[in-house]
Amino acid sequence: MQNPSPYGWISQYFLGFFFAYGVYLPFWALWFEDQGVAPSDIGILIGAGFATRCVANFVITPRIHKVEHLIPALRWLSLAALIFVGFHFFTGGSFALMLLATVLFNLCCGPIVPLSDAMANYYSRIKLLDYGRTRLWGSIAFIAGSTVVGFLVAEFGTEMILYTALAGVLFSLVLCMRNPSIMPVTQQEEEATRPKLMQLLREPSVVKFLTLMALIQGSHAAYYSFSAIYWKEAGHSEAIIGYLWSLGVVAEVAVFAFSKRLFSGWTLRTLFVIASIGVMARWGITASTTAIFALVMVQLLHGVTFAMAHIAAIQYIQSEKPSKMVALQALYNAIPLGAFIALMTTLSGWGYELWGADIFWFMAAMGVLALFIKVDEKHSVTDVNSKTKAEPEAQN
Repeated sequence: MQNPSPYGWISQYFLGFFFAYGVYLPFWALWFEDQGVAPSDIGILIGAGFATRCVANFVITPRIHKVEHLIPALRWLSLAALIFVGFHFFTGGSFALMLLATVLFNLCCGPIVPLSDAMANYYSRIKLLDYGRTRLWGSIAFIAGSTVVGFLVAEFGTEMILYTALAGVLFSLVLCMRNPSIMPVTQQEEEATRPKLMQLLREPSVVKFLTLMALIQGSHAAYYSFSAIYWKEAGHSEAIIGYLWSLGVVAEVAVFAFSKRLFSGWTLRTLFVIASIGVMARWGITASTTAIFALVMVQLLHGVTFAMAHIAAIQYIQSEKPSKMVALQALYNAIPLGAFIALMTTLSGWGYELWGADIFWFMAAMGVLALFIKVDEKHSVTDVNSKTKAEPEAQN
């Protein structure tokens, strides 16, 4: 069998991993609830998962700093993730065992996103793929995962959540056992100048960037953990919930697909401001109504609150020196997407138990705070995209 191109290898890995993630993120809370776990304890469990990802991205991710080590690392992490998804079958309703399973799974899952992104960015810099086009397959797989599991849970029960997640992780593991046709190789000059994480955390521009992303991405904490429960209590079926989550990722895919055309010449500040306003609107509507038309609008805003903010974050990272990119990706995944979401998820669990849907007003307020943080920027979106644009023939 012919080895896949770098574009093919990473796209296929994204397909399997994000299919499983599309099961995990929206529906794991429903599985916990079906095991008899209270909302406050669900918040602790899911928050522990985000906290574990933070620790993993501080401890594990920076140690894998040579690009030739990325593929072996992804293989071992995928194998361990497969084992620990299966471990959930043996928790027997025990909170302690569910916590252990959550920690072990997220210890493996946490580094996969920045490490696979690091591979994609490596090949993007040498013009063998386009990051946006490659990342699209992860979003499409997320749609498939959340849609398929919503249907299966509605038909066969919550145990299908675990079976479907296992299938996705197994798929990514099998495909990543092949080598890409062009193997990654670290450049010596980049290795010699790689900064330490604590050095970056002393830079004011990096601190402002991480704070801004923590507010925007952290505002999704209640949505990730309790939207499925909230909408189910409002009378929407698991299948409808799956479709709603899929619609959000469809909006994400659309923004990724047309970002160069839509945002050409825009500054990063403009992208961040629009994302912050989207946060205010999205979670304010979520707190106010569960009418299906409103929920459709809420999910379409995912293209603004997540995708636009993520594009701006990636452009900020890519505008830095190549030697900084892996470290910045590790910090981005460890703090805004790890530690802060872990904190907000835990608080959301207590808040949802006390105030119900009003917890989303607190998420909306985070968008207000984000408006006042201005991140230093070196390039417009057009400038950065032109640096990483892949040659068309290299993508096929």
